[in-house]
Amino acid sequence: MPFQIPDDLNNALMPLAWMIGHWEGEGHGTTPEDGDFDFGAQVDFADNGGDYLHYVCQTFTKNPDGTPKAPLRMEAGFWRPGPDQTIDVVMAAPEGWAEVWTGTIDSARIELVTDAVMTTENADLPYTGGQRLYGQVQGDLLWAFDRATAETPLQPYMWARMARS
Repeated sequence: MPFQIPDDLNNALMPLAWMIGHWEGEGHGTTPEDGDFDFGAQVDFADNGGDYLHYVCQTFTKNPDGTPKAPLRMEAGFWRPGPDQTIDVVMAAPEGWAEVWTGTIDSARIELVTDAVMTTENADLPYTGGQRLYGQVQGDLLWAFDRATAETPLQPYMWARMARS
């Protein structure tokens, strides 16, 4: 689907302009507890005139016809590009944690690492940190998330390919 940069886009967001919109696709994941799994994914990046993007990501199991069946994960947050191709991202998830990410922007490639992870007393698992990669390949959004917990070192967790819709 063709993409056009909004005329009124805040100049600070130009390095992230390619991400704006609604993306849908499929992904794969693995955990030591559950093994390999497939999922559907939806990601939205939106601007409101400020110097940040609002972000919502939802993953879900799928029915045989490909429609969403049940939620897996959801997170929401804000992406704020900084000077010199840097970026700060703040995210929160209903599983009981909030994350601060920092990283770099290299054209249509963004690499992030956690700077801080805060978990609630009743968090679903002892998540301690991660790294992520977002990139545009052949017009699609590719995403990879490596995760560490108190029980497992940093390892691949989820990855997806999504098309703009």
